This record gives sequence, structure tokens and C-alpha cells, in this order.
Amino acid sequence: MDTEAGRAGDGAPLATLAGYTGHLLRRIYGRAVQTAHAVLPAGFQPRDFAILGALAERDATSQHDLAEKLKINRTMMVKVVDKLEDAGYVVRRRNPQDRRSYALSVTPAGRRALAEAAPAFSRAEQSLTQPLSGRERKRLTVLLRQLMPEVASGLPEGFRGHIGYLLNAADRRLRQFNDAALGVLGIQMRHFTALAALAEAGPVAQQELARMLALTEPAMVQIVDELETAGLAERGRDRHDRRRYALTITDKGTATLAEARQAMDANQQEVVATLGELGDVELRTLLTKMIDAPCPAESHPDHEGS
Repeated sequence: MDTEAGRAGDGAPLATLAGYTGHLLRRIYGRAVQTAHAVLPAGFQPRDFAILGALAERDATSQHDLAEKLKINRTMMVKVVDKLEDAGYVVRRRNPQDRRSYALSVTPAGRRALAEAAPAFSRAEQSLTQPLSGRERKRLTVLLRQLMPEVASGLPEGFRGHIGYLLNAADRRLRQFNDAALGVLGIQMRHFTALAALAEAGPVAQQELARMLALTEPAMVQIVDELETAGLAERGRDRHDRRRYALTITDKGTATLAEARQAMDANQQEVVATLGELGDVELRTLLTKMIDAPCPAESHPDHEGS
């Protein structure tokens, strides 16, 4: 379960974060996961669909090969393939080219499960992109591919026009990019967004901060605990309700945020260089349009992440 993926439908992105393409991708990724889980058969995960779909198109020479193509964490790939094998959807066989590794194939039962889940995924994607016109959907696909050409070119054919999957891959790519830049400051993208929100909103209750960032309560608790441990934020009594605690950014947090903004701004310029200034504005506009739309459905409580 990816607690960072958050919940959808909690309002427009904060002004201080709306200019970061990576933050908007994180927000809409949470919406995509929730939308898919609302319509999927019980026990079936978006990642299951991706793996079965890729294997139905072409057997994988190894788990490593499949993980690279789909940009899925190797540890998570092992867990998901184990689950699919237990369900009888996937078989592992010794790789004839490398006896130390296993080749993966989808079984007839796996193909049936894929066919049964496909209409649900189609409905989820239609729901996710409902705020966009047909032309805007096409432009979103083009811009996401342009944002990560080396990833898009390596995807199985059936995934190159799958907006939900492209959003997932783009979110993962920019999150890793941003986390690497922020790592020298001892924080990650999720800490940056929380600090930026605290700096903009001032002292705010933890529940309100979770709503502003469209995060689940467990995700927000973890982030706040980490910020407090690092001395970047502190809990104090809410002056409007003494029974509650309000969060405040500390002096150290303010200094760290200033440095983090420089790193994030530099990364955002890399995005602009990739898409062009107009392309980046167009992508952020399309993402914001989807984020601003009412949430179509609630997610299952066990939703997974990237």
C-alpha cells in the first residue's frame, strides 16, 4: 500500500505547489489509483493488470526484464508475481538462456482474468479523464510520452496509449528525480510539499493539512512525525480549539524549505526543457483540470501504489 498516493477530490493544489509538475502528477496519480480500485474486481490490483497485460502481449525473459519494462520496483515485482502465480495466472519457468533466472508466461486463466478486468479498467480511465475533451486526452498522452521518451519507447505496445499507466510511470519518474535532488537536504518530495503547505497556510491542524494535500490520515501522520523528528515542524495547541494541535513550520524548516525550493525549481526547469515552456503549461493545465473535478468514487481501503 502506498500511503503517499493519498485521496482524491480534496480541492485545488495550493498556489505554492501548482507550478511543480511533479506535485500535480502525484496528486492525479492518487486519483487514478482510487478510480481504478473503485471498479476493479475484488482482490485485483492495477499492477496485476499491468503485468498480465504485458505478459499477454509478450512473454518476459525474466522478472528483471519485466520490471525494467514496466518501471516497477523489483521487490514489488517479486511479490506481485508470487501472488499471480499462486492464483494460477502466471507461470515461472527456468530461462533457457540463463538457468539462474525465470521466464514468465501468462496462463489461460490469467488471460481470462485479464479479459474480465479490461472493461473495468476502461471505465476507470474514462472516469479519470472525463473532465477532458477527446483532443485534450490525446494531448495528455502525447505530453506524458514526451516527458519520459526513454520510458515510453520501452513500454509494451498496449500501454503506450494507456493514460492511467503513463501517469503512473511519469509520477514515479519525477518523484525519483525530485527525491534525489532533495535527498542532500535530508528530505523527500512528500516532506517538501508539507513544508510548503505549512509555510503558505500558517499554523494548521493535521487533519486540515491532510485535506489540503489530498493525503490520507495515516500518510499525514507519518510525514508529520518525520518532520517533527527532524526539527522542521512542531505541534502546538490550536489557538482556535485548545483540544486540538496545530502544526507550525520551524526556523530550521523555513531554511530547509528555501533550499528545497531552489532544488525543486532547478528540476522544474529540466521538465520545461523537456516539454518546452508551452508544453509544460499545457500539461499542468490538463492535470489541474482533472484534479479539480469532483472525485468519482471512493477507493478500496487496501489500495496500492507505485
